[in-house]
Amino acid sequence: MPPALTSFTDDARIALDNLTDRASALVNPTIRLGVTGLSRAGKTVFISSLVHNLLNGGRLPLFEALRSGRVSKVQLEPQPDDAIPRFQYEDHIQALVRDRIWPDSTRAISELRITLDYQSASGWNRMFSRGKLSIDIVDYPGEWLLDLPLLAQDFSTFSGNTAQLAQTGIRRELSSDWLALAKSVDMDAPAEEATARRLAEAFAAYLKACKADERSLSTLPPGRFLMPGDLEGSPALTFSPLPDIPQTKAIKGSLRAMMERRYEAYKSIVVKPFFREHFARLDRQIVLVDALQAINRGPEAVQDLERALTDVLACFRPGHNSFFSSLLGRRIDKVLVAATKADHLHHESHDRLERLTGRLVDRAIERIGMAGAGIDVMAIASVRATREATVNEDGHVLPVIVGTPIAGETINGESFDGKRKTAIFPGDLPADPEALFRSLEAPGADLPDLNIVRFRPPELDETGGLKLSVPHIRLDRAMQFLFGDRLA
Repeated sequence: MPPALTSFTDDARIALDNLTDRASALVNPTIRLGVTGLSRAGKTVFISSLVHNLLNGGRLPLFEALRSGRVSKVQLEPQPDDAIPRFQYEDHIQALVRDRIWPDSTRAISELRITLDYQSASGWNRMFSRGKLSIDIVDYPGEWLLDLPLLAQDFSTFSGNTAQLAQTGIRRELSSDWLALAKSVDMDAPAEEATARRLAEAFAAYLKACKADERSLSTLPPGRFLMPGDLEGSPALTFSPLPDIPQTKAIKGSLRAMMERRYEAYKSIVVKPFFREHFARLDRQIVLVDALQAINRGPEAVQDLERALTDVLACFRPGHNSFFSSLLGRRIDKVLVAATKADHLHHESHDRLERLTGRLVDRAIERIGMAGAGIDVMAIASVRATREATVNEDGHVLPVIVGTPIAGETINGESFDGKRKTAIFPGDLPADPEALFRSLEAPGADLPDLNIVRFRPPELDETGGLKLSVPHIRLDRAMQFLFGDRLA
């Protein structure tokens, strides 16, 4: 994170937290894994499946420590941070396995500790290592991550950037009510609470319209406007950007001065504590993205996803952590960008989804001028909701996926009841990701025609109960990248 985002006092408190964490890690080796995602990418499902497969001996052939038999015990343990809500793993896995419904999305930060007892592959390491690793999984909304760049922006810059983006593409229509209201008020007039509230409500409505499923836009700061929680109605959330702010200083007591003060309060009350107390203490990070949904929604959603990834990756400082360097400037030394819902495609397109997502990440890295070391990209399905099959149609063999559409899902005019299975041809992604990006930049761009259907979680053998691990795609590969090296 650029130094401008933190003050000297913040840095001192971060250093103290890191010192405390490292001292604790000497007694109990620990890795803090951040899990976040952009707009319904499946954070809760990812954590639930990862923990369930570890606890119940899931099929994880690419997770070397488990495959080789070096992991002797896996258990949940009390988390170290008593002030953070516990990730309710038991409730989420019951929803997935027994009720076959997708759990609620992440609305706030939560944490869970899972501990692995293992035997090191190295005889030398076995002499000095306790053979125990605790993984503290920190789950937080992707919207919070997209707030971090605000720390380097004053109110005028934030307002200018937001207004400029709001006048592009579909956002122009969605933001029209808010922009009309914002331009109609006199920012130099005395501040009135009723005006501030109208502006904040109109701005929040614009952000919510951008996030709606039919648009699936990703770049939507400030994040708490979409999930206010216990801050709803507070002055820190009752503000709005103002377009066309002059370079002069705000008049004391004016609407503009009120908006500036509340914007700074939002950063102090919401953004800085998250950065200092949680984000700055992470060791590894996975960012889940629903690239398929963006591709299915069209060029603007893909471009917005790329913009969001640029902002997200700019928050990280991938690099090696030594004990001493981490005391003052702890780095997230591995970042995984995972394109979820690979089970919505035939396996022939999984590599294509990975390449497309990788190109999005590469373009984002190029934009911010950072190195790609420590960053990997995968196509995964935390819970595999479909199986693959083939059908014969007019003498042609088509690869299809088979699953149970969620109740109310409609395919070719046919509505499903949530009980009946069906086979669909999901469509193909282009083999060359550059072809997709070239089409994005052409007038009247046309993206691949994908048949994206929402499926229920899979039906598992009831005789196994909750002890039967949920199926997945490449979850083991993600585990190996994120913490496999710590079990070597």
